[in-house]
Amino acid sequence: MPASPSTARAINDRLALRLLQQEGPLTAGQLKQLTGLSRPTVADLVERLTASGLVEVVGESGEQRRGPNAKLYGIVADRAYLAALDVRTEGVSVLVSDLLGRVLAEASAPIGGGTGTGPAVEQAVGLVERVAKEAGADRPHTVGIGAPGLIDPASGELRDSSGLPAWHRRLVAAVQERFPEARVSVENETNLAALAEQREGAARDRDTFVLLWLGLGIGAAVVLDGTLRRGASGGAGEIGFLPVPGTAGLPSATDCDGGFHSLAGASAVVALAAAHGFAAPAAADEPQAAALVRGAVRAADREPAAARFLDALAERVSLGAAAVVSVLDPGCVVLAGEVGRAGGDALAARVRGRLARMSPLPTDVRPGALGGGAVLRGALLTARDRAQDELFAPPGR
Repeated sequence: MPASPSTARAINDRLALRLLQQEGPLTAGQLKQLTGLSRPTVADLVERLTASGLVEVVGESGEQRRGPNAKLYGIVADRAYLAALDVRTEGVSVLVSDLLGRVLAEASAPIGGGTGTGPAVEQAVGLVERVAKEAGADRPHTVGIGAPGLIDPASGELRDSSGLPAWHRRLVAAVQERFPEARVSVENETNLAALAEQREGAARDRDTFVLLWLGLGIGAAVVLDGTLRRGASGGAGEIGFLPVPGTAGLPSATDCDGGFHSLAGASAVVALAAAHGFAAPAAADEPQAAALVRGAVRAADREPAAARFLDALAERVSLGAAAVVSVLDPGCVVLAGEVGRAGGDALAARVRGRLARMSPLPTDVRPGALGGGAVLRGALLTARDRAQDELFAPPGR
């Protein structure tokens, strides 16, 4: 059946808004060219979107031609404000942006391990309030939160996980309570890092890949055919529990000790460096494991101990990566997290070479491109998508 006039208008409006989001301000003539719509249809949709407060005149084209310059139309960026949170065991980072994703303010704050649940939640929510106020956005439209742990696919809530602070689970409800009109959602941090790398980072040319998170904990995010896969219970990518050779035992349903985590988690990386006689100065701005890996990368050409440590770490990482590759054949593995980031191209190249010897499936291995901001960027991208889906939707949907 052909679309009704109202449905056709809604489709055209949404197409124009997406183009303005992707390309920036455009003239009516450029919208006509990019959409393939007629001049009267474009004129009607520009008038509708302007009247709805979604689009405004932001300038004039610089084209030299007879008559007046054409008006440039752009999305009204302050129509909605977005907040993104990266929640870690030791603190929280927050940023606030406009509807186009332009960052207006950001800040981070540590939350000590001895802080009680109530005070920890209040510190985190208070930081969101302060950053929003600094950005001139007291009432964010959408809030995206990235946190370690499993997300229940039925409820969308962070599940209770051993080893994680109790304030993590309380935070989502507290943010919703403090900003009752906001749309608040939470997603696993590794999944958000993968979405950011897919959209803006190392996996922009890949529809299928796996992001391997190497940090305090171990995790993986699976993207197949352009879609993030969370699994039946939200646990796709819990690779820390993967049984692997070289550990003292087997993991259990409540403890990943004995699994891949025991080979490649932060504490295992520190112990591995010591076993190979490599030491590096501590860094105030990164965990010890990451500082050791970064130091080894810098010293590998001149210190045999550094090269041996990196080689041994690559052997361990390759065990987990090979298991993922054998099941999913993703064609690409992105190394992220503090350790993956510190290892950079040097660690990725070593893992790539070992995978080529272990598996018949061709697999590129790359370091993440977005560094420590990947989770926060992923949270912002998901918040922006959700806000735009709602604001750009046809009336009455």
